[in-house]
Amino acid sequence: MAILVFDSGIGGLGVVAALNDLAPGLPLTYLADNGFFPYGERPDEILLPHILNVIGKAIAREQPEAVVIACNTASTIALPALREAFPLPFIGCVPPIKTAAATSLTRSIGVLATAATVRRPYLNSLITRFAPDCRVLALGTPALALLAEQKFRGAQVDVSDAVSPLFTQSGGESIDAIALGCTHYTFLLPEFMAMRHDISWHDPALPVARQTLKIIESLSLSEAPRTARCTGETIAPHLLAPFALAPMAPLKTE
Repeated sequence: MAILVFDSGIGGLGVVAALNDLAPGLPLTYLADNGFFPYGERPDEILLPHILNVIGKAIAREQPEAVVIACNTASTIALPALREAFPLPFIGCVPPIKTAAATSLTRSIGVLATAATVRRPYLNSLITRFAPDCRVLALGTPALALLAEQKFRGAQVDVSDAVSPLFTQSGGESIDAIALGCTHYTFLLPEFMAMRHDISWHDPALPVARQTLKIIESLSLSEAPRTARCTGETIAPHLLAPFALAPMAPLKTE
């Protein structure tokens, strides 16, 4: 009986890495819905039933004790429906607006996310709750998640063209903290920091891992192999090895 960690691709592996640091040996299964990647540009009316279907099949097969939705887009769209449909703890992932606002001296912060996350009302509710005195500039782009996938597989990437429109918005020159609203962006942190070392970049992976351990502390988890599944192209074993995950047969979603 393990923890299921779900993402549209490789982004949630950043959460797995954080869980490895905090709780080595935690039994888990990773599911990458890379057969439907990218999520960020798809309409909600297509994404919602698709996410419910994929996670429902994974729950039926894996019988997890809890599910981590390590995907900002899926969290903002599907968490309420998932919690209503399945009697399991669900841990979501949201842009770290709170920590970005807490560190900002200029009271001007940025949010990098997918278009789906930026357009969701939930982002505005986070801003209202955690950054009411800040100017918040958001940029939704499909490019960064694709770049993260490419970097994960060994490619050299340049994030400057994808990120620079955030700073050319009115007031963008005063941004001193940026919340990363997509777990894929964890893998681009070195590139972000090299591009603008004067900005504090806030990654959601560690807060999600901490919240996961808080939620599951009362659960009884048995030892189990740590595995990874996917809905599309199988992720190469050597790419999963640093996360202590072994690949399994793809999950069929039809």
